Amino acid sequence: MSDARPRVLLTNAIHPEAHARLAASADVVVAADTAAATLRQAAIGCAVVVVRSQLPDDIFAAAPSLIGVVRHGAGVDMIPIDDASARGVLVANVPGVNANAVAEHVLRSMLSLARRSSEVSIALEQGGWAAARVAAEQGVELRGRTLGLVGFGHVGRAVARVAHHGLGMQVLAHSRTPWHEPDHVAPATLDDLMARSDVVVLACPLTPQTRGLVGAPQLAHMRRGSWLVNVARGPVVDEAALLDALARGHLAGAALDVFDVQPLPADHPFRHMPQVLVTPHAAGVSVDSMRAMGLGAVQAVEQLLRGECPATCVNRQALPAYLARLTVRSTPSA
Repeated sequence: MSDARPRVLLTNAIHPEAHARLAASADVVVAADTAAATLRQAAIGCAVVVVRSQLPDDIFAAAPSLIGVVRHGAGVDMIPIDDASARGVLVANVPGVNANAVAEHVLRSMLSLARRSSEVSIALEQGGWAAARVAAEQGVELRGRTLGLVGFGHVGRAVARVAHHGLGMQVLAHSRTPWHEPDHVAPATLDDLMARSDVVVLACPLTPQTRGLVGAPQLAHMRRGSWLVNVARGPVVDEAALLDALARGHLAGAALDVFDVQPLPADHPFRHMPQVLVTPHAAGVSVDSMRAMGLGAVQAVEQLLRGECPATCVNRQALPAYLARLTVRSTPSA
């Protein structure tokens, strides 16, 4: 490879400590914004991209110098993986490091829904102390109630642990990936989980199989008065069906961190429903998780720049083409 320092593109800023570590071995470029045209132009001449925003589908055609992409987090749906593999570009992620942050967010969300925090705050502001007390009397406790987890990876396991051991909830889980369930978690089909759960938490990756997984039929299976928490991806849920279930009162409420369109438009009905808690795709974001994800991403970048395959590579089928590209790059001209 050339003696010139490699260039690494960040679609968004990362933790200062991680940025400083990366800058010690590469020239770091932070995209001016996350528009597709901006990312295409900024990636030209770069060796690796660290991803926190959606990449354009033609990023690798626009920037043939790319040898690797690292997702700052776990979900890789922001990356055109098939095209990366076809072009010998390795894709890695940083799984599990923000699972505790997401689990704490889910815990807060479930408690807020169960204790009707939004309704109590509105009643206090509009009707005073007595009205807020009346609203609070409609809240319930979560102890002994059933939590259903759709997805049982790092996040699902962390949520199950705090819900069962911290709140005394019964836990069901549904996953397409085989797993050995802990003693405090019972496996369930999706329909069974929906029918038996007081709270359903979506914590699965977005794949062709999970896109639209929860639609009107699945929501109809849920208990009347139950809650839905989505920390997966927006397209896992049919938003129109969810809006209908909430408007009809079939569901008592929802906590939504992800949406079909992000940022969520200002006029979207979810923003104006007191039984819906809206957060800006921030469930896994904290000072601690941002540092951990940043350092994990930088470690993977460093491995790629050394010509190694990161341990968290998600497209190992591209490794032979990746290594062949490195051989060509390192061969001196005649």
